[in-house]
Order: sequence, then structure tokens, then C-alpha cells
Amino acid sequence: MIGYLSALDGLADSFGIGRSGFTVEALTRSALDGARRPDFCDRSFEEPLRLLLECYVREADLNVFGRFAAKWDVARCLTNLLRLDEEEEHNSAILDEPITRPIFITGSPRSGTTFLHTLLAQDPSIALPRCWQTIFPYPAKGKKRDTRRQTVARQLSFFQRLAPEMAALHPLTADSPQECTEITSQVFQSLRFETTHHIPSYQKWIDTTGHLAAYRFHKRFLQHLQHQQGARRWILKCPDHVHALNAIETVYPDCGFVFVHRDPLRVIASAAKLTEVIRRPFARSVDKHEIGRQAVGRTLEGAQTMVTRSRTTPRERLFHIHYAELVRDPMAIVESLYANFGVEMTVEGRQRIRAFLDRSHQTATNHYSFEEFGLDPHALSMQFASYMNHFDVLRESPAWKTQDPARAAIAA
Repeated sequence: MIGYLSALDGLADSFGIGRSGFTVEALTRSALDGARRPDFCDRSFEEPLRLLLECYVREADLNVFGRFAAKWDVARCLTNLLRLDEEEEHNSAILDEPITRPIFITGSPRSGTTFLHTLLAQDPSIALPRCWQTIFPYPAKGKKRDTRRQTVARQLSFFQRLAPEMAALHPLTADSPQECTEITSQVFQSLRFETTHHIPSYQKWIDTTGHLAAYRFHKRFLQHLQHQQGARRWILKCPDHVHALNAIETVYPDCGFVFVHRDPLRVIASAAKLTEVIRRPFARSVDKHEIGRQAVGRTLEGAQTMVTRSRTTPRERLFHIHYAELVRDPMAIVESLYANFGVEMTVEGRQRIRAFLDRSHQTATNHYSFEEFGLDPHALSMQFASYMNHFDVLRESPAWKTQDPARAAIAA
């Protein structure tokens, strides 16, 4: 499939296909025309969108499929924004929906956060965003049936054919609980974009600007979902939440956090591989060493933040989970999490989680080389020694066995 896309890219370049209409003005005008609305209620999304589009052109090295996919993604997000505007005009009570004491799961990438969130998704008393809801928060107007699940399932199936390795790395269905970067991407202020594309200028901008506006929209989005399905306790998940803790607390002052810990040396190469697999269908070239540096930088930043936050955040608002304990006794971890945050464990919730665990089968763990992404495991062990020691994280990687004890003590 990738070979077919490369041939198509060459043909499209010969005819100049896929390069027009890649501007804020063209895309917003098209969205407004399609929705038959005069304007957006809030145009604060324009600055990040303009920068994102410029980075797509200058830095991302998009192939023709990548350009069409980027346009489709932007058009979908703009259409969703207009639909939220319209629904609020019809019913202003949507923005009065209280999002009370939400819980945010975060931690190192590939540390078991998805497994934990999937477990919690079995409990009908818990609210969490499903993949189909984050792609299309409202049913299409004028249709007798709500076909969002089926539409998203087809889209995921198509991407699976483009990137067959995704099934082993990060299996996703239309009904899977989805990460919150998909929500914040709809105002074009999301770390999701740096995963899907090489856009360092956008990455620098979002690090400088911060995430407050994105999480204000995040709350607005949850209010729309809650208005449709009823109020329950929200549990959200994304490894990237760790980079936005201050913004989250500003928007949700009564929130709680779950930090999931795992040996970074065990998962960094896997995180880098996932980024490569996601980017490859959209780009003419992929720089694995750049991806490796990005994965290390974000993981190290998150590890340092978790160490700092563990010293300042009250225990009743912060719950720590170790990957090794999660896989050994997941039911006990879920029960402890519920108890920590005062979430009631219902009989039905417990039964459904246990039934899911009974159906689940352990699969072989994927292994990826550090060298493929230009990484030195011994250097990484020095960088992460402080984090590992602070949280007493199980050392899974063989690289720890060959670390110089004297240098490790200095790093700690």
C-alpha cells in the first residue's frame, strides 16, 4: 500500500494535484458554506491553524495522501466547531453541564495507560470519550440513523491497511476509549500533531504558548458529550496530559491525577516505532533519529514533571500505579484507584471488568531496537536514573544491568 501511495504521489506532483486550498481562509470558507452558517462564534483557533498549515507545507514533507488527509482532518474539526456553535445556540444549557471531579490518567508513553483506560471503559458508571465520539461529537444532520460508529470503523480499517503494524502497537476500534489529544486537536492546539507529522516549529510554539485554551475547549467538548449521554464521573487518559498539568488544574480545579510508571528504557523505542508507523503513510520521508530524539525529550520531560508533582500534589488528588503491579493484579489496582478518588465500585462494574479480564489474552510483547532510532541505552539509563530511583520503578531493560554504578549514583 505504501508503494502504491509513493507512485500516486509522483503522479499527483506531475499534475500539481493536492496543493490548492491549503489556507485558513479557504478551509474556513468551505466549512462555513457546508454548514450554512455566517461565521464561527470563536475564531481563536485561527492562529494555531495557520501555523499548523504553514508547518505542513514547510516541514512535514507531506505526500499527496498526507495533504488530502490533512485537509480532511482540518475540515472535520472546523465542521465540528460549527456544530458545537449551533447546538449551543439552540440550547445554552449545554455550557452549564458540570464536569465534576474528573480523573486524568497520564504517565510515560507505552506504560499501560491504554490497558487501564480500557478496563475502566467496561464500567457503565464511568464516562469516557469513545473514538467515534471524538471524531464526530454529533450525528450528521438529515440522516435517519446515527452511523458514526460504522463510519469511524471504516476509517480505522482503511488506516489499518495503510499501517498494518498499528494492530500490534496500538489496537483501536470505533468504540475504544480515546485519548484527549483528539479532543484538543479540534482547536488545533494538541500534541497529537507532533506525533502524526514532523512539525518542529509548531511543537516549539505549543510548548511556549501552553495548553490553557486547549483545555478550556476540552471542557466545552465534554459538556456537549455529557449533555447527550447524562452525567457520570469522567475518567480521561493521555500520556500527553503530563505536559499540561497546570492547564488542567486551572480548568478543572477539583480534578485528580493518576500517574502510571514504567521503565522508560523498556518503552521509548516502542513509542518511537509507533510515531514512525503513524507518520509513514502521510510523509515522503521519515527521519527515525529525529523521532527517537523527540520520544526521549518528551518522555524525560514527563518523568521530571512526575517527580516534581509527587512532592507537591496532595495524596488524595494523586494516585500512583506501577505497570508491573497493574499487569499482575489489574482488578486490585482498579479497586484501589476507585477507593482513592471516592468512586463507587458497583456490582455491575466489577462483573464487567472481571469478564473483560477473563476474555483477554496476554500477547507477546513487541521489542524494538534503540539503534534503529539513533539511541544509546546506556546514555538513556543515566538520564532516567533519578526518575527510576524516586519512584522505585522496576528495571525491565537489560541496559540497567550494564550501567556503571558510580555514574548512576551521580545521576541519581
